[in-house]
Amino acid sequence: MAKKSNTHHVVPNNEKGGWDVKRGGSDRASSHHSTKKEAVDTAREVSRNQKTELKIHNKDGKISQSDSHGNDPYPPEG
Repeated sequence: MAKKSNTHHVVPNNEKGGWDVKRGGSDRASSHHSTKKEAVDTAREVSRNQKTELKIHNKDGKISQSDSHGNDPYPPEG
């Protein structure tokens, strides 16, 4: 059994239009959304629940923003 990636990504869907939420290393989208905001909102909730890193991409595919949800290698003390 393959190890699950510890990231989720919000990426543009060039075939259908809109935005997809994908688990890192997966070919298939977990969900598809018509707007980036909807995709980011869904991805944040999933990422928080699964304690993964979230990578938000621009239309050109480059990462524009990253969020850590419970998998931060340097958690703050206290």
